Amino acid sequence: MSPAKGRTQTCGKTEAHTRLTHARAFIDTATLVLDVADDAAPNVAASLAVLAGIAACDAACCFALGRRPRGQDHREAITILSGIEAGGKAMGGDLARLLDMKDNAQYGMAFVTTRAAGQAVKWAQRLVAAAESIIQS
Repeated sequence: MSPAKGRTQTCGKTEAHTRLTHARAFIDTATLVLDVADDAAPNVAASLAVLAGIAACDAACCFALGRRPRGQDHREAITILSGIEAGGKAMGGDLARLLDMKDNAQYGMAFVTTRAAGQAVKWAQRLVAAAESIIQS
């Protein structure tokens, strides 16, 4: 079931390319931050990975479906992604894992481990690669 009309935004190929550019910048920066020797670096890398994943999903949805989620709950994107035949369900799984980490990475009172941040970066890299594949098809 798709979200209510007020929770999506019409978009197309131009917006898809813009959001993919954002996704690449977020994931490239997250990868660099992982190498920083600082207690906060894993939180920053994980936060950037979440942003990369969301931007990649926006790009895929804009290109393949002509709309992207705009509701308060980022999890609505998982339902919308399932409408993308080529890899949408797998993308939804990676996005769900990133969103599970979002609150702790961005607002938590404890540090994210380097291992967890590395996993978040991998999930986001897969999402960016999937969005690139959708846009290049």
